[in-house]
Amino acid sequence: MTELALHDRETSFRTETVHPAEFPHSGHGAESAPDMKARRKKLFAGLGALVMVAAAGYWLMADGDHVATDNAYVNADAAQVTPLIAGPVAQVAVANTQVVKRGDILLRLDDTDARLALARADAEYQRARRQFGQAVSTSGALASQVAAGEADIARARAGMEAASAAFAKARIDLGRRAELAGSGAVSGEELTTARNGFAAAQASLAEARATLAQSVAARNAARGSFAANEAMITGASVDTHPDVLAARAKRDQARIDLARTVIRAPLDGVVTNRQVQLGQRVAAGTPVMTIVPLRAMYVDANFKEGQLEHVRNGQPVQLTSDLYGSRVVYHGRVAGFSGGTGSAFSLIPAQNATGNWIKVVQRLPVRITLDAGQLAAHPLRVGLSMEAEIDVSSKG
Repeated sequence: MTELALHDRETSFRTETVHPAEFPHSGHGAESAPDMKARRKKLFAGLGALVMVAAAGYWLMADGDHVATDNAYVNADAAQVTPLIAGPVAQVAVANTQVVKRGDILLRLDDTDARLALARADAEYQRARRQFGQAVSTSGALASQVAAGEADIARARAGMEAASAAFAKARIDLGRRAELAGSGAVSGEELTTARNGFAAAQASLAEARATLAQSVAARNAARGSFAANEAMITGASVDTHPDVLAARAKRDQARIDLARTVIRAPLDGVVTNRQVQLGQRVAAGTPVMTIVPLRAMYVDANFKEGQLEHVRNGQPVQLTSDLYGSRVVYHGRVAGFSGGTGSAFSLIPAQNATGNWIKVVQRLPVRITLDAGQLAAHPLRVGLSMEAEIDVSSKG
């Protein structure tokens, strides 16, 4: 085709082009201003309705019959296992993640020292029992000594009376002979004999008095010993005497210490955070592992303070975990409220009494108990994330 023919066809096409004004309803530019205004009104009305529906849904979730939060975590009252006595570890019977039953052996300590301590304590106990029997026998002997002392006193008194009589007679005889010696009726030898007899009688009387005093002192000593011994055993038997009871307590303590060389699981659960090895010497009170009870777990849900107006103890709760997803729904109950917000018990509490203060919505931990059957079917672990929704329709 020639260039002239192409030019003629282009000219013909431009001539036949129809102007848009000939079709007033076929283009966007033909829409009138009132129609566009009405269209905008309808659009804004729809958006407003959508916002209202969304606000109503939020109100139902936040302030209606349910309050929910995803700031919730699994927790449990775990048992921290600590030896009650010191000693080297002889056996470790469990490992981390192992499930144990209450009473299962967790570890053993070397019991050599504990067995020796028990043997010493048992010997002390037996000796205390024998000493009590000896004290009872001693009381009988001391009672006999008291009786013998009374007899000695009686004999000493009789001897003193005889010595007193002899002394009186010797004094009279000496007095008579001394009166007659001046007249020559009594010889000097006889007077000397009388004087010697008087001196001997006087010495015998002094000896009798000393013997009586000695007998009284011996009797009193025997009485004191008897009283002291009786005070130790009166009102007691071989099983109730204080010394025997103290020795028995030491023996029982030694027996308990021996039993404590075997450390057992305090509850059913799973072993976590084991920190002990074979041969390690552990001190009393040193944490060696933790037992987490799988069937006694609960959830601490941290609700905003504005959500708790109608939350009460005993209200039903539905929960889901990130571990199982929405296919597993746990059912629980509100068990109680924490004594303070999380920030109140933090290591560095917030100092709100400052000049630059910004109000921050606080969260209060709410304790939620879980169904034991559901926990058995779908076990949880401490620290797992949960979503909790409380039914507050019974606002009370």
